[in-house]
Amino acid sequence: MKLGFIGTGNMAGAIMGGIIREGLISPDEIIGADISETGRARVKEQHGIHVTADNREAAEKSEVLVLSVKPQFYEEAIAGIRDCIREDQIIVTLAPGKTLVWLEEKFGKPVKIVRTMPNTPALVGEGMTAACPNQYVTEEEKEYVLRILGAFGKVEVVPERLIDAVVAVSGSAPAYVFMMIEAMADAAVAEGMPRAQAYEFAAQAVYGSAKMVLETGKHPGELKDMVCSPAGTTIEAIRVLEKEGFRSALIEAMKACADVSRKL
Repeated sequence: MKLGFIGTGNMAGAIMGGIIREGLISPDEIIGADISETGRARVKEQHGIHVTADNREAAEKSEVLVLSVKPQFYEEAIAGIRDCIREDQIIVTLAPGKTLVWLEEKFGKPVKIVRTMPNTPALVGEGMTAACPNQYVTEEEKEYVLRILGAFGKVEVVPERLIDAVVAVSGSAPAYVFMMIEAMADAAVAEGMPRAQAYEFAAQAVYGSAKMVLETGKHPGELKDMVCSPAGTTIEAIRVLEKEGFRSALIEAMKACADVSRKL
């Protein structure tokens, strides 16, 4: 098998789906291990991959192995497979807080590791992933892993010291955006708009605004100013957001998120 997963939850499923859609790796070359029979059945039905209840089987059969379990289960998962990990194998991790030094210590031997931090928009092919390889990963191997990660969105290599910032600005950020969309829709409903229509208008406004930042290259502040006519509706809304501490609340929330990430 070219690709193995330990854990077959939503993020693993998003990665599998992107890779298969892009034709990088075929379903018959992917194996997923999960203690949950329901989880195994779901990814087998959705993606047509091989599944197993045995983590060691996935580890032994794969060239690249993705550890896609929750951070609190990493130590247990690694302990169960470390003696069968080969020196030519690449381990991809998805967990915040688990540093390369910590991972290498748990494996107890030189292991090729690429530490990553994806986010849930990977489920719709619009993920943003940070990648940080350790010293054992060759340039060719790094590029191969980046192609895999790029199958479900954008990917950038970052120094490990920035991973906690990535968790705050990207990994956890969809939750902030969903809250904003929900609040915007609530306000529209209060003004009389039907709920489903309110979600569509709010979500499309966020999607289009993000696309403008990415495609125009303009500073977000400049784009904001383009919407704010003198004595108009938008600048009044901005005034209230500033009064209520919108930016400060977001910054403080992200600092708290990064602090927790460092302690995991």
